[in-house]
Amino acid sequence: MKARFDNSFAALPDQMFTAMNPAPVGDPTLIIQNDGLAKDIGIQIAVGDLQVFAGNEVPDGAAPLAQLYAGHQFGNWNPQLGDGRAILLGEVLNASGQRHDVQLKGSGRTPYSRGGDGRAWLGPVLREYVVSEAMHALDIPTTRALAAVTTGETVVREGLLPGAILTRVASSHIRVGTFQIYAARGEVDLLQALTDYTIQRHYPEADSPAALLDAVIARQAKLIAKWMGVGFIHGVMNTDNASIAGETIDYGPCAFMDSYDPARVFSSIDQFGRYAYQNQSGIAAWNMAQFATALIPLMPNRDQAIEDFTIAVNRLPALYDAAWREVFGAKLGVSNFTEDDDALAQDLLGLMSKDQADFTNVFANLDTARDQFLDPDAFDDWHRRWSLRRNTDPVNPQIIPRNHQVEAMITAAVGGDFAPFRSLLAAVTDPFTPLTDITAPYAKPPTEDEYVTRTFCGT
Repeated sequence: MKARFDNSFAALPDQMFTAMNPAPVGDPTLIIQNDGLAKDIGIQIAVGDLQVFAGNEVPDGAAPLAQLYAGHQFGNWNPQLGDGRAILLGEVLNASGQRHDVQLKGSGRTPYSRGGDGRAWLGPVLREYVVSEAMHALDIPTTRALAAVTTGETVVREGLLPGAILTRVASSHIRVGTFQIYAARGEVDLLQALTDYTIQRHYPEADSPAALLDAVIARQAKLIAKWMGVGFIHGVMNTDNASIAGETIDYGPCAFMDSYDPARVFSSIDQFGRYAYQNQSGIAAWNMAQFATALIPLMPNRDQAIEDFTIAVNRLPALYDAAWREVFGAKLGVSNFTEDDDALAQDLLGLMSKDQADFTNVFANLDTARDQFLDPDAFDDWHRRWSLRRNTDPVNPQIIPRNHQVEAMITAAVGGDFAPFRSLLAAVTDPFTPLTDITAPYAKPPTEDEYVTRTFCGT
């Protein structure tokens, strides 16, 4: 692998990470590499780079490390987390000077593994590859997949499963939890160093912790609105999974809705619906409140900071509402969508929820969607109102990574057949193109027997 490495995180105080190499694997095989992404981030991939993607070789210029962080998991504080099965190889600069992290996920134990094996099995690797690349194609900020390999080794979960490693690319892997750990430990010098670094790397226009908070809140509001626009449910919106760069990160038990239900939950570990579809904007605000709390030790006047930061966090719902209107205005083809149009969108969503209509297919076929509803006359009434308000072409995906198709792809891959993975990937990374005979099957909702009710983290 040839790349212009410039490892700025590795230059931070060494208490913030553990410098270490990935753990080698026995018999790696390349599943796929993302040549387009490699070109965009300034990496030249050679045939032998399989060994880099497997963690058996470290490319010239890399500075491998595991990052330290903490976080709230399902609202419960965990004072130390960190990269328990991931190694950041380093940061690469493309021709424009843009910086990207390159990380191996599933690369072995680290000091932060908390008793885990540090490995990943094939299913979650392929799920993240497909879903993250689909999210990119849907114009949603996200980490991306550069490569996937099998390791030639097995990992133990419910049984013995084939091991795999994902090479992940991100603007950075700095999380809300990265700030939380130093605030909780009272390590203000490290907190200040991280804040200065984050401002320089991601928000150079911010001139203070308060300005950084405002900028991160604004990105989170837009990100969650985009999730809502495609029926995406993250499933584990813990603060250690909240990217400071405003990207979607850590695709564990994530899922896209088929039939619309605002209370929909798929994650097997979300027993009380904390991270249900309809709760995601509220959880984003909760996470931003934790970020604000972590920044308070840097402020000269604690009481004033609490007051100011409370106001800042309380702006998120309005920012989210504005972003939501922009997203759903585009979905409905209403270019000047305002608060007065909220009822137009909410009434359609209400009909969809009542009749369990397919979220993606209704929006993709608004002119012909009446057959999606048990009460087509009610849809016709809504359609007449919409026709009077519509002033541009709606913008909606035809294809999303449907849960049953992802699961079928994983099952085939575990059996050694990667053709369904490649076909699904091709379909979901071209989501706005009109359907063809080849892609039409990927727009079909699951049958009753195919429906997936639970998704799993894979750790």
